[in-house]
Amino acid sequence: MSVNLLRALRRTRLGVFGVLACAAAALGTPAAQASTTDNDCFEKAGAYQGVNPLVLRAVAWRESKGDASAVNHNTNGSIDVGQAQINSIHFSELARQGIPHRALTDPCVNIFVAAWLLKQKMVRYGNTWRAIGAYHSESPGERDAYARSIQAILVSWGQLQPTR
Repeated sequence: MSVNLLRALRRTRLGVFGVLACAAAALGTPAAQASTTDNDCFEKAGAYQGVNPLVLRAVAWRESKGDASAVNHNTNGSIDVGQAQINSIHFSELARQGIPHRALTDPCVNIFVAAWLLKQKMVRYGNTWRAIGAYHSESPGERDAYARSIQAILVSWGQLQPTR
């Protein structure tokens, strides 16, 4: 994010959606895009929501191999957008807060939304693998398989020890 955007965010007491709306607007400018890196976004989104940025990175890798332009059409008619594959079930709530679904193709906006979604699961399930799995699905089988896949990514990156 640009320095001016960060100053504006500090002066105002914006919630998560205020931050996302400002980020979406500012990231459309060339100066903001040049000063923003994916690494900054993972770190800042993680710090803002109190979620581990490595988990956010693993989610983005699992979902799209980090492809910010990824769009997938699901068999149930929903779509997933961006590197963290934000599902269209969230579009109306995001739109009410000033975040159009097209903004989700911006890598930083996408990661901030993913961090917010993951934080919601952590509030519900605690700082657990169950919360991480619920990012993908509340269905126990799919939830647990997803959590194991995120754990395997973190192990392969040398960030976790393998479980025995």
